Amino acid sequence: MRDETVLSHKKRIQRTINQEPIDHLPTQINYTHSMQENLKHHFGLSEEELPDHFDNHLLRIDIDYKQNFSQDRKIVFDWWGVGFDAQEEGYFTVYNPLHENKDLDVYPWPDPNDPLLMEKAQDTIKNDDGEYFLIPNLGFALFERAWALRGFDTFLMDMVLDPDYAAELLDRITSINITLIQRFIELGVDGGYFGDDYGSQQNMLFSPKLWRQLIKPRLACLFNPFREAGLPILMHSDGQISKILPDLIEIGLTTYNPVQPEVIDHGWLRKTFGDQLTFYGGISTQNVLSQGSPNEVKKAIEDCVSILAPENTGLIIAPSHRVMTDTPLENINAMLEAFKDFRE
Repeated sequence: MRDETVLSHKKRIQRTINQEPIDHLPTQINYTHSMQENLKHHFGLSEEELPDHFDNHLLRIDIDYKQNFSQDRKIVFDWWGVGFDAQEEGYFTVYNPLHENKDLDVYPWPDPNDPLLMEKAQDTIKNDDGEYFLIPNLGFALFERAWALRGFDTFLMDMVLDPDYAAELLDRITSINITLIQRFIELGVDGGYFGDDYGSQQNMLFSPKLWRQLIKPRLACLFNPFREAGLPILMHSDGQISKILPDLIEIGLTTYNPVQPEVIDHGWLRKTFGDQLTFYGGISTQNVLSQGSPNEVKKAIEDCVSILAPENTGLIIAPSHRVMTDTPLENINAMLEAFKDFRE
């Protein structure tokens, strides 16, 4: 029987998002598959044991489908038919299925009503028993999905030279994702988690005006089912997107990730949006975790917490991105030591 005086991971996240008092800040560490192998060896733990060892609070749930590989196994194809480099830690598309033939009517779109997609998700939610904050992993949600299907440069050109086609492609993506979202909500998830990158480190990849014309109304449609269900919306969006943060808040964003310190000043972010957003991330994987000393890692975490969570709530403290194999294991140890201090 759970001690009712101790907050569950789920309840701690819920109170954090609502900026309510909590016992200590929730933490999260995500990592690539290659880094997972290093971590398993380093800590002597299994894949299943690592999240508990890190005291992770969020449990991201994916659809379940059979992965297909190229004959040489250098390319792995996702549910949508996009081919990714299977030998890289990041997400590098090497096959964009709508690049050559852009006909949307002949493309073999995936079926969001396939009953097999949600079998593992259903089991995960049932077995969780209310302990963790469960979110569907809706990565490559809209713009990223469109360019992954068409090719990055090609879709950027579509947005300017053929906006009607770009809009139709985005509409088809939106329709499929809405069906998945509705199914996840019916299963009993605790919120929505989206991934869609709109920026480089210094500016947006395309104009805010174009984002508001093509992306914003469709992203609002993806947010709406969660809003109607009274559930929070977490979103990962890389790059310098400060110009559209008010728009994201307007359509329902509650928690912003990755809060990358090289991109968006933490003090400005807290001062400008601290009463409208909660934050998730904040610890640089680009610099301090991958290149800093253990003491610098601890100092970066202290600074992040003092600036973004001065009232000890409103922040899920975490690396800004998935930890990759360029991060020294001693810096992982330092991060865990700093996280442990929050719980004491």
